[in-house]
Amino acid sequence: MNLNHIPILDHHAHPLLRPEAVQTAVSFQQWFTESTHPATHQHHVPHSLFFRTGIKWLAELLGCEATITAVLAARAAVPYAEWSHRLFNDANISMVLCDYGYSTADSYTPTTFPALLPCPVHPILRLETYFQELIVAHPRFDNALEVFVTTLRRARADGYVALKSIIAYRSGLDIAPADKAGAEVAYNSLHAEAQRNGRVRLAAKPLCDYLLWLAAEEAARQSLPLQIHTGFGDEDADLRTANPLHLRPLIAQTKANLVLLHMGWPFSRETAHLAALYPNVWLDLSLAIPFATTGIPALLREVLGMAHHSKIMFATDAFTMPDIFWLAARWGRWGLSKVLDELISEGFLSAQEAEETAVSILHRNAQTLYPISKGIN
Repeated sequence: MNLNHIPILDHHAHPLLRPEAVQTAVSFQQWFTESTHPATHQHHVPHSLFFRTGIKWLAELLGCEATITAVLAARAAVPYAEWSHRLFNDANISMVLCDYGYSTADSYTPTTFPALLPCPVHPILRLETYFQELIVAHPRFDNALEVFVTTLRRARADGYVALKSIIAYRSGLDIAPADKAGAEVAYNSLHAEAQRNGRVRLAAKPLCDYLLWLAAEEAARQSLPLQIHTGFGDEDADLRTANPLHLRPLIAQTKANLVLLHMGWPFSRETAHLAALYPNVWLDLSLAIPFATTGIPALLREVLGMAHHSKIMFATDAFTMPDIFWLAARWGRWGLSKVLDELISEGFLSAQEAEETAVSILHRNAQTLYPISKGIN
């Protein structure tokens, strides 16, 4: 199957970095891995399949030699906005839902990022990084909590299309029952740390758990999806506590629609099981695609075999540069078309059913779930 004509609604991504932040070979290479180690970026990424294939595909598009030196030179010769438009149009990405909480001083902002893309961009509210700002600003827990709840309550009215939690990175997915007293004790300790250092990292389990319960309640009230990081990421995520099965009490008790990000990789079977079992659980394919590369079809075959096709959504989880969006879209379409071809040849799906499945995964399911103002054709 050729799926290039089907638009992608990229329901989970991050803003680009300014082009000068990825001008050198190492600064370009580092975004082809979740490792944060410079030695890995410099010495080992060039030997990964994701990077090598990326250089080949980008060289084909640019009409240059398939080396990082040639690709970087050819990219630099194109104005950045023009390069971004070219890649997004070629990838047929028609909308991006963006989590701006993962950003640096080099990142484009909610004001400047949309101008770089040829498609609409809608914001996602990242919970933990936002509350960190409140810890620094407010000496009293009740005051910070009041601001947090107020922000949540007006999230949809303020244009947010989803809430997002990275609690897996901070205290794990084994969410304890809400405990306001314990959350306040943790808050006071973190505020004292913020007073000493001028900043703070929210990783105290009682407070993280309490905030997530509040967010789930508000997400349900406003019919806003709550995205939750599951499975692998950089080394800050402990896979032992990032298994989405830990979320079962939250899943069972909330009425919010929960989007389990990244297929929960390597717990993709567990994630597919939860999506199949619970009507309020949705399965996201990002990050596992594109990083799994040639393993993508095997992952998709298992997921498609277990989970309802109406519950699976494609996204890039791309960041830093438009090349990653383009590569993720290409890997995703390749893997999905390969598996759907197999399911047709084996008699499990008709050609029309396979086409409908592709449309559902690439944009229709997300279009149904998220409160977006402009649809996808």
